[in-house]
Amino acid sequence: MAWKIEGTYFENCNCDWVCPCTVTSFASPATGDRCQVILNYHVRHGEVDGVDVSGRSVSIVADSPKQMLDGGWRVGLIIDDKASKEQADKLTAVFAGQAGGPMANIAPLIGELLGIERLPIEYSDKGNRHSIRIGGAIAIEVEDFAAQEGGETTKLTGVAHPSGSTITIARPISSEIKAFGMEFHNAGKSAFSAPFSWAG
Repeated sequence: MAWKIEGTYFENCNCDWVCPCTVTSFASPATGDRCQVILNYHVRHGEVDGVDVSGRSVSIVADSPKQMLDGGWRVGLIIDDKASKEQADKLTAVFAGQAGGPMANIAPLIGELLGIERLPIEYSDKGNRHSIRIGGAIAIEVEDFAAQEGGETTKLTGVAHPSGSTITIARPISSEIKAFGMEFHNAGKSAFSAPFSWAG
């Protein structure tokens, strides 16, 4: 299966701002008893095994031990309900790590797949603000952080993160997450955003 996708991503977790797990490429523990995170991806352009997946969104909801490298993550996958069955199957292969690429490196840490759901996803990038609404149970808005208003946003570089080696630090303005029997309230906690470009 040959594929290439690119677009934008943002995440929001329950760590105190700024998440040490991400800063240290998973080497440091979360600031809470568990890591509760959602990673949101919007594919602007992409093709997977000959299937065009442009314009579709995918979210990954995860609950992991305090030390993420210990594995045993509980993970659920949400696919844009506007995707056809063929598109959804191809996106699932990429984002579950079955098709290789960055998510294949995360797959060994997953202990339990909680499910794959098809839900309406509204994903938005407006300047330094990124938001997502998934059905009636998930609504998140984050804003990229800049030390001076209108200035350059603050970035982490050289990190081992599936979305890329350079990601922007963000602040979650609002966050309500209810999915796969889990419920997180991560407003005021940690967030990151970045463009992404993957191939496999």
